[in-house]
Amino acid sequence: MRQLIRQIFKSEGYVFATKAADISKKAGYLKPARLASNENPSAPSKKALKQAEEALYSGNRYPDESGRALKDALVSYHGDYRFVTGVGMDGVIENVIRTIVECGDKVVVSTPTFSFYRLAVEAQGGVVENIKRRDDFSVDTDEFIKACKGAKLAFLCSPNNPTGTVTPVPDIEKILSSIDGILFLDNAYIDFCDTDYRLLMKNHDNLIIGMTMSKAFALAGMRVGYAFVPEWYEPYYIRAQTPFNLNCVSMAAATGALLDGEYVSDYVSEVSEWRERFINESGYPVCQSGANFVMIDVSPMTGDEAVEKLAGLGVIVRSCVSFPMLGDSYIRVSIGEPWENEMFLKAVKEIKNP
Repeated sequence: MRQLIRQIFKSEGYVFATKAADISKKAGYLKPARLASNENPSAPSKKALKQAEEALYSGNRYPDESGRALKDALVSYHGDYRFVTGVGMDGVIENVIRTIVECGDKVVVSTPTFSFYRLAVEAQGGVVENIKRRDDFSVDTDEFIKACKGAKLAFLCSPNNPTGTVTPVPDIEKILSSIDGILFLDNAYIDFCDTDYRLLMKNHDNLIIGMTMSKAFALAGMRVGYAFVPEWYEPYYIRAQTPFNLNCVSMAAATGALLDGEYVSDYVSEVSEWRERFINESGYPVCQSGANFVMIDVSPMTGDEAVEKLAGLGVIVRSCVSFPMLGDSYIRVSIGEPWENEMFLKAVKEIKNP
């Protein structure tokens, strides 16, 4: 029966960091430093937990299909914009692609970047055209715009995963003014930098800004994503999404988390301090980052080799070998708890000078 499976799903899918965890366990580290998945290492805020607990009592009923309470909270937090939601940023991406991409359509992706764009586009029958970033991982806007000719949809991540690179607002505005299709601007890590793209929504009806509650708000396990969308586009997204796409507990937790700005600001401040230490103390070249992680060039080692060595010292990081058009000498390291961060800084020096 395997011949019935579509060809694109017969190859490797999304790459997780499970191998490194197994190495740490075999090395005797029952509680390794988990710095591979860009998670917030702290529990969600008390307001998020309280509202989530209360929502459990209505778990016997379907959630509000409009997600009105969460969308109202998003308006209170961000301002008067139109919002849609999804099961994590992944769910938002899939829904957007479903509304726009037909079999054979070209979709442009600024690369190297989050691999799920390609997986989701190809699952919908689209064809990805990767546009390589410059050597410093900035976006070559002219090449990106040129590639967008004839494309209904394009993806650009800022701060970019895995490089951490932040694309300036004028560059995004230039792209929006020069293309005929829609730009999906992935802002999953926007809370960790000072750049703000939201005002672009007021003047450009071909912009969708995707965001997530998984990082700064510590709700990765709740899987809550959302996006700023143009008013004209909102009804099409709603038609394309699955019924009751967010559960009542996730929506309640996200609504509570949006009420706790102090929690986010404290975490962002901590990330900023540790990010500078990672850049200055790792002993390897580190890309400037606007996210809660850094990307490190560990050459002459490969990323896979560095991951294995660090895992043997109880530190789990992400190899970037699976990111297309990047090269094989990079690792991505998340900002974790202080003890995890110290453990990484000690281990990375050990593998550099064994």
